[in-house]
Amino acid sequence: MPAVVNYANETGAVELRDLNEPELGPGDALVEVAAVGVCGSDLHQWQALHSWPVNYPVVLGHEFCGTIAKIKTDGDQFREGDRVVSETAAIVDPSSPMTRAGKYNLDPSRKGFGYGVNGAMTKFVRVPLRCLHHIPGALPAEKAALCEPCAVAYNAVVGNVSVNPGDRVLVLGPGPIGILCGVMAKLRGARVAVAGLERDEARLAIARQYGCETLIDDPREWAMSGDGLGVEGVVDAAGVSATLKIALDCVRPAGWISKVGWGRDPVGFSLDPLVQKNVTLQGSFSHNWPIWEAVIRMMADGTLDVGPLIGGVWSLEDWHEAFETMHGGSIAKAVLTP
Repeated sequence: MPAVVNYANETGAVELRDLNEPELGPGDALVEVAAVGVCGSDLHQWQALHSWPVNYPVVLGHEFCGTIAKIKTDGDQFREGDRVVSETAAIVDPSSPMTRAGKYNLDPSRKGFGYGVNGAMTKFVRVPLRCLHHIPGALPAEKAALCEPCAVAYNAVVGNVSVNPGDRVLVLGPGPIGILCGVMAKLRGARVAVAGLERDEARLAIARQYGCETLIDDPREWAMSGDGLGVEGVVDAAGVSATLKIALDCVRPAGWISKVGWGRDPVGFSLDPLVQKNVTLQGSFSHNWPIWEAVIRMMADGTLDVGPLIGGVWSLEDWHEAFETMHGGSIAKAVLTP
């Protein structure tokens, strides 16, 4: 079966390879992939700009949905033919204190699809049953595949910080995660601005479709409008380290910063403003079962529509065009259909 494989820590080290269908172990399902979203992390691995360990060679793709094609034993929850979406924590230690507390996304031994184990940019993927969630038949595959970035945004804005109606929230970075963080803050009743660069205009236009204000270059003027103290919260979703300083400049005393974007470079500036302003700096990573269930309900009832994010759907064989188009910034999200 064809698969999009990241084979080395080198720029451009991704190619289409022919792999065998994966074998199942106890507690596994074989999922026939219907759609898989291209994530910024896939692009980072493709460009060798990532900061996390990768088990090369590995099939990319961790945002996916499909149908259960094979299962060891039909259980009470899942059967062959069920439409499902999968979480990303492919390997966790069941005895880890984090796992036992329900925070398996924070288990230090966790390995995810697309970097730790083979992901879903292929026809069939092996998935532990504990990762699966049912999806309603009315939810199209290309939208269902984006449950994962929605869960990331939910955790960053709803799970890890407090957003109140009337708050002002600044989002740094208009990628899919940044836009979705803005959407989540809007749903909590906040006034939201998404900041980017001139080259991000296509993505900023999507943020405006969701009712967010948009800012080019320096967001400090918007942040300091009003009483001059700054915004209640900043979501740093830019994927570079330097934006944390902008976040510190823009947040008001006793406010919060939710850092969800990765950045491999050293910060290189003083964190004294964090202390002086009594700011909460909150890291936000991944998600867990109740977050997924909430996101699926929101997508199913129309509260959350990811349609504006999807800039195109490509076949698996055209993965390179999809990557290039998304990397160029003309769209927010590419989706592959194996």
